Amino acid sequence: MRLLLVEDEKRMAQALCEILRQEKYEVDHCADGLEGMYALESGAYDLVILDVMLPGKNGFDIAREARKNGIRTPILMLTAKSDLDDKVTGLDCGADDYLTKPFMTKELLARLRALSRRNSSSPDGTLRFGDILLRKESSTLLCGENSVRLSEKELHILEYLIMNQGRILTREQLAVKIWGYDSETEYNNVEVYMSFTRKKLSFVRAKTEIKAVRGVGYELRYDHV
Repeated sequence: MRLLLVEDEKRMAQALCEILRQEKYEVDHCADGLEGMYALESGAYDLVILDVMLPGKNGFDIAREARKNGIRTPILMLTAKSDLDDKVTGLDCGADDYLTKPFMTKELLARLRALSRRNSSSPDGTLRFGDILLRKESSTLLCGENSVRLSEKELHILEYLIMNQGRILTREQLAVKIWGYDSETEYNNVEVYMSFTRKKLSFVRAKTEIKAVRGVGYELRYDHV
């Protein structure tokens, strides 16, 4: 699971990165609010730990802007303030949970696990969009009575598109999310696996389609007419 930490306190950030990596999270760290906003907008992360007091752009503004732009990545907000108004402001801006410094490591990890479960889809491990159903545990795509098995990459592509429905995802975002980094080779992989995934949608006779937006990226659309 890939996690973004936006925290400007150097010692705090170093300690958190070490703890999270020990727990098998892939962690990227930003010490500046503007840098953090740019990283969050990449769509490459499963969870975000976001400090409130940051240079460049504060955590409240980052959360608010992210939600306005349709970014649904779960946000755990950190602050040194225990004031109720700050907690309410953070949640109203779009944060999913709130943790006041100082905090116990066990509590932080428990809250991250809870956010991960909350974001992982329905209780039975499925995702729905338009006329398709994605069963993650069995890597199966269904439409009505039709079904087909998906490869690991095809599953991740459809999951990522469904989780970001209504957004156009760039080749760069898909390459980073699915393959872990972006390069010309990975951009080619995106196009190849998009073709494979489209064929699976066609195989189950879905009206849901992966649309290429020329010069921008890809979007999942459903034409029910």
